[in-house]
Amino acid sequence: MPTLAEEPDETAHKELRAKLAASFGAEAARYDRTRPPYPESLIERIVAASPGPRVAEVGSGTGTLSRQLRDAGLEVLGVEHDEQMAAFARASGVPVELSKFEAWDPAGRLFDAVVAGQSWHWVDPDAGVRQAARVLRPGGVFVALWHVFSTPDSISEALAHTYHQIAPDTPLRVGYNREESLAFYRAGCERTATVFTDSGEFSGPQQWSARWDHTYTSAEYADLIQTMGPMALLTSDQIAELVAGVTAAVDAEGGSFTSNYETLAVAITRN
Repeated sequence: MPTLAEEPDETAHKELRAKLAASFGAEAARYDRTRPPYPESLIERIVAASPGPRVAEVGSGTGTLSRQLRDAGLEVLGVEHDEQMAAFARASGVPVELSKFEAWDPAGRLFDAVVAGQSWHWVDPDAGVRQAARVLRPGGVFVALWHVFSTPDSISEALAHTYHQIAPDTPLRVGYNREESLAFYRAGCERTATVFTDSGEFSGPQQWSARWDHTYTSAEYADLIQTMGPMALLTSDQIAELVAGVTAAVDAEGGSFTSNYETLAVAITRN
């Protein structure tokens, strides 16, 4: 969960966001391998909430959520602006149209659901709401999901300390604890619901959640952190140093740890 340590000017902020967003495609295979799928209970809730099978996924990435929804019986179309991510998803059988969601031309098609897994924070909120209203049929549902990841304090502190030691001028903060992360994403869900309801095009917001655990070895966690946006600001030598520091911290915990995940979702219905 990287955030800005202090507010830069608007141009610098946009440039930083663009650089972070562009970094994911370069690690598409690693991203798909290490980023976790979504809890089955939330997949079932999306299926139950959707009035039909046609789904568009915003920022579909390598296709993780799309494949889960497809396997649950839905017809999913990915909308992804990164060519490398889109190519990876297509190779796994997910149809993808290359575009930012806000600029995407749906060519008159209407969908029963629009979903966004770990991606809505990259979308301009006002333009995104307008586009969601445009492509959803009346009674259709919008759902955005985010994983909240937790690590033992010793590991999150090692990540933060090592990152800022090797990149002291970074504008990003990393290494949040569980309580900070939950508060951050819960607030994001509330903001998302507010923007949608304020548009007058949506109503009946709901918040869903599911808790689950995943155990990481030091090697698996080192693999995962290399998919995080802040890595785009580091050189290969700095990344190697960061990986070494974090690996040592996990090894000090016995070589593995269990992350107590909570996946949060906000769902809202098209009027």
